[in-house]
Amino acid sequence: MKWHREVRVLPILVDLGSLKVILVGEGEVAGKRLAALDAAGAQDLEVYCGAPSEALSKQAGKRLKGARPGEEALKSAHLVFLAGLGDRESVALAGQARAAGRLVNTEDVKPLCDFHVPSIVRRGDLVISVSTGGKSPGLARRLRRYLEGLFGPEWAGRLDELGRQRRAWRAEGHELAEIGRKTDSYIEEKGWLE
Repeated sequence: MKWHREVRVLPILVDLGSLKVILVGEGEVAGKRLAALDAAGAQDLEVYCGAPSEALSKQAGKRLKGARPGEEALKSAHLVFLAGLGDRESVALAGQARAAGRLVNTEDVKPLCDFHVPSIVRRGDLVISVSTGGKSPGLARRLRRYLEGLFGPEWAGRLDELGRQRRAWRAEGHELAEIGRKTDSYIEEKGWLE
């Protein structure tokens, strides 16, 4: 299998609270992916693992459905995440999911991915993501740690404050361009990016 191909992507943020998601995986990497899906608000999530650890069983709870999804389960999902599987199984499951018209992410196997999961800094509703297109996950992690230092926990409250201010400006009838200028001025007055 060819493990390298050039990929151009459109960064988007997906509301996992409104989509059916399947995670198929083994080991620690499956647990990390499950934690990321939970942090992102996945509500309709099924987990498949052939040999779940006690920790993964506890983490997944009633969402743990068995070793592997069947064809109907794959057809019912919007997104399928594969993590910690061998190459042969990853290729087979990715193919089955794609045949059902589903989007697939295979942990650390770029050619088997229809979408990538970036390294994320989350501060309330503020989400900053870093992606290297799969070329260097280590660099993405390093940049994420750097950004975590620049954008601390206080940014959750700052965004909430800006959100309230934006709603007030809209209620006053300001156009979007004016709201943009007011936002810039507000941030400068507060000194948040100095």
